[in-house]
Amino acid sequence: MKTRITEMFGIQHPIIQGGMHYVGFAELAAAVSNAGGLGIITGLTQGTPEKLANEIARCRDMTDKPFGVNLTFLPMVNQPDYPGLVRTIIEGGVKVVETAGNNPAQVLPFFKDAGVKVIHKCTSVRHSLKAQSIGCDAVSVDGFECGGHPGEDDIPNMILLPRAADELEIPFVASGGMADGRSLVASLAMGADGMNMGTRFIATKEAPVHENVKHAIVAASELDTRLVMRPLRNTERVMTNDAVERLLEKERALGADLKFEDIIEEVAGVYPRIMTEGDMDAGAWSCGMVAGLISDIPSCKDLIDRIMAEADQIIRSRLAGFV
Repeated sequence: MKTRITEMFGIQHPIIQGGMHYVGFAELAAAVSNAGGLGIITGLTQGTPEKLANEIARCRDMTDKPFGVNLTFLPMVNQPDYPGLVRTIIEGGVKVVETAGNNPAQVLPFFKDAGVKVIHKCTSVRHSLKAQSIGCDAVSVDGFECGGHPGEDDIPNMILLPRAADELEIPFVASGGMADGRSLVASLAMGADGMNMGTRFIATKEAPVHENVKHAIVAASELDTRLVMRPLRNTERVMTNDAVERLLEKERALGADLKFEDIIEEVAGVYPRIMTEGDMDAGAWSCGMVAGLISDIPSCKDLIDRIMAEADQIIRSRLAGFV
């Protein structure tokens, strides 16, 4: 299947593995790329330029296909060495960067000069248009269904994707609620040039996370995520667990007086305990409503092959039969 996204990134299938904290390591990125998609290493999980350089080298040892690096720009007390991370990406020969969080305008000239394509994650049409105006090559449009941070507008993809298609000139991929061939065909029908999957790729054999995490996703339904930190306007969709329900109770009790410090125990520094150690009640971890569509733990190749075969069948048989 050829789309503007496959052509831009030099990949076989219009499927991107989004950057995910303590998930997007070389093992997963390489597996997705080897299967014909675009794998993504999560830059801030590595933290330092030296560690990121090592992870890029590890990934290159595992695949000769294109892969990218996610670089999320966030306000932090201890700021990452963003200039060093940008240099490392360029010096590592990476040709695709997925940016997220704050406006990436300051780093775009460096990536442009190095021939690096930039796809920016956006949760609204206005942010997508801003990304286009500052020179991003593509955008990932994240609907309200998505795991992680869906923004504050609460617009689901059945509305957001066609609106993006109406306004954008650069290509975009659909993100949030993506799991199978139906997701891909629907995304293409609404104007996207591919799809980005996060939660679905956690539940794969190559995802370097604890088996408890994978089985929690398989066991979950579409009703098992919660929105946390809404009072702080830093909304995050997470899998429910004891810590999350505790956090929500604090939000209800404190109301407008809630401060980040009140919930720090449930949200700060919990990812290693969850993703590595498998402590499923350690705190809040990002998960999409798409968990309700996930019922197995295949290899990345089997998953992507299945998605493309299903998409082909839908387009050639089901849809063609209506005309």
